[in-house]
Amino acid sequence: MKVPIEIPNSLPATKILENENIFVMTEYRAMHQDIRPLSVLILNLMPTKIVTETQLLRKLSNTPLQIKVELLKTASYVPHHTDPTHLDTFYRTFDEIKERKFDGMIITGAPLDYIKFEDVDYWGEMCGIMEWCKTHVHSTMHLCWGAFAGLYYYYGIPKVDLPEKLSGVYEHHVVKKNSPLFRGFDDVFYAPQSRATSVRAEDILAVDGLELMAVSEEAGVTIVKTEDSRHFFMTCHPEYDANTLAEEYRRDFEKGMNPKIPCNYFPEDDPEQTPVVRWRSTGQLIFSNWLNYYVYQSTPYDLLEIS
Repeated sequence: MKVPIEIPNSLPATKILENENIFVMTEYRAMHQDIRPLSVLILNLMPTKIVTETQLLRKLSNTPLQIKVELLKTASYVPHHTDPTHLDTFYRTFDEIKERKFDGMIITGAPLDYIKFEDVDYWGEMCGIMEWCKTHVHSTMHLCWGAFAGLYYYYGIPKVDLPEKLSGVYEHHVVKKNSPLFRGFDDVFYAPQSRATSVRAEDILAVDGLELMAVSEEAGVTIVKTEDSRHFFMTCHPEYDANTLAEEYRRDFEKGMNPKIPCNYFPEDDPEQTPVVRWRSTGQLIFSNWLNYYVYQSTPYDLLEIS
């Protein structure tokens, strides 16, 4: 049985996902369902809001669980790449949801590689949200910049600037092979990376309560989680579409940034060829396993009991 994700009636991602034969449920129909769906909040920090919404909703949909998804934006910084009407219609601010509790939360990445955390316009707001997560969210997944921000805020682990941007599809190795997070995984998996920042494995291993879950010889630390499974930190992008790295490469090329061709992505390293997707199953599994084993099977039935 496949149960849908519940999203706002007119969210642009709805038609995109329906055209991909993904079962989505509008708020109107969900009102007539006698079931307590998982409540998942997405703090979307990416400038391409609609693209990121669609990518994440696509991954969250591949599960027999019913999920009610809500979108969160920063109040201290107004993005300039998204129609204000879209933000006003589909997004909430922290003040609007801070009294509520959620089964799961996703904090996305942001294009802030070389900027110190304290210099980010909305860092103060981010700190408030991450502190709130401790008592109001059962399990939080931090992606890319969101992962570095979480490791820094919660554990003081510094991000390390790379000499050049890491871009491509890299081979990763599972460290904790018996973890439910990797059920269905091969010992080696592929995932996109797109960042100019990293963290040191020794800094992760030096912290009690953190587990190093997956690494890459080329890309370094990839997945970290807390021992209590309340927080997951992923430096990779298993949610990326087939053409996301290509679009990033062409954007940077057109800006005169002389970017390197993403590794292991275009056949024969030829940007004119169609990229080969080797991470789709990884993306589906990691989000499904997180939702099933670390949210659904351990979250309280009564959200008010989350602490």
